[in-house]
Amino acid sequence: MSTATKPNHIGRKISRIRELKDMKQEALAEALGLSQQTVSAIENSETIDDKKLLEVAKALGVSVEAIKNFTEENMISYFNNFYDNSVSNGVNGIFSPSHCSFNPIDKVVELFERLVQVEKEKNEYLEKLLKEK
Repeated sequence: MSTATKPNHIGRKISRIRELKDMKQEALAEALGLSQQTVSAIENSETIDDKKLLEVAKALGVSVEAIKNFTEENMISYFNNFYDNSVSNGVNGIFSPSHCSFNPIDKVVELFERLVQVEKEKNEYLEKLLKEK
């Protein structure tokens, strides 16, 4: 069964978008709170209910319409336009905040919170060792 005979196979579109975003099934599954096997089943499904499609779209960072209207030709056109715009904007255009897919401040806060948690765990471990002596 080729995509030519089933142009609206929503699961294949989800799979292709996920791959283009360099995302593994496990990462999408985690973002959706599902198992990897469930994501695999979704990607093998010809149809998906609207509520689940909305959740998948959010997890992939795209709109529902982008998934429904996805074609390889559209993606090639999109990436060609993106590349052309990036080149014309120069290096600053590529790294401008409008092209950033995450908030850098959120990442700094996340790293700081992880550092604090590791320090707490280290201190608890050291206190436990001192009590055992």
